[in-house]
Amino acid sequence: MRRPVVAGNWKMHGSRSANAALIAELELRLKPQWPIDVAIFPPFVYLSDTVRMLHEAPIAVGAQDVCAEAAGAFTGEVCAAMLKDVGCRYVIIGHSERRRLYHEDDALIARKFGAALAAGLTPVLCVGETLAEREAHKTEAVVARQLDAVLVMHGAASMSRAIVAYEPIWAIGTGRTASPEQAQAVHAFVRGRIGAQDANIAGQLRVLYGGSGKAVVAPAGTRDESPRFIGIGNRIRGGAGREGPDIVGGQVISGQVGGSGGDRRGEEGVGRERICGRERHCRADIAHSPG
Repeated sequence: MRRPVVAGNWKMHGSRSANAALIAELELRLKPQWPIDVAIFPPFVYLSDTVRMLHEAPIAVGAQDVCAEAAGAFTGEVCAAMLKDVGCRYVIIGHSERRRLYHEDDALIARKFGAALAAGLTPVLCVGETLAEREAHKTEAVVARQLDAVLVMHGAASMSRAIVAYEPIWAIGTGRTASPEQAQAVHAFVRGRIGAQDANIAGQLRVLYGGSGKAVVAPAGTRDESPRFIGIGNRIRGGAGREGPDIVGGQVISGQVGGSGGDRRGEEGVGRERICGRERHCRADIAHSPG
């Protein structure tokens, strides 16, 4: 059975004091009996501090990006071995902001994927379409192209050590929301694309969802406080809005670091659970997989 995973992408938010407060709250809220993996993705400069603060906590640390090169004269870059050296276990590869703002193409992303694997990191490969691509009925073609770049370069076996995150760009901060059926359809496509080469690896692959949604409160008096794995089971989120931990998509989520209000607020996360007896609204950008 696939073990659910949920993660928080902090993006370019945080400070040492804010991070420490958030991590302390995370450790307080996260229940050790929950059968999930939890990871947080701080900015590069806070990775070492975060690993140190989480020394005995069941929370893994990952980086938001990595250089495709192993070492050398690449000013401003960070290689996979360095991330591994400071205690990272995961790294996000091909986030939509990297593709869109920094013009990272499929070939570069595939190289970064390989660099992460070579260093012993778990790559979280992001795939997803724009609104124009969805409306043109090109979702599967776009996702296939993004997956195939990695499969051609590294083979289906590489997916046994990776996670795929379906990130519908059109459902991030736009007010639009992907329905569970829409997300599950793409998840099934991802699994089928990989399954055409190796059904066993596809069956074990964790496919995450990330996009906008609306937080919902569990019924008052709910006795079962374990995470609910309904429909879409895993999640990785990002965004601003310093709101602390929450339950997203039926699992505990990492929360966000950063300022609050105005244009710095990100997307709402999908979820259902009782947190301190009140409704919480999250900010999300990537992640969930069918259970």
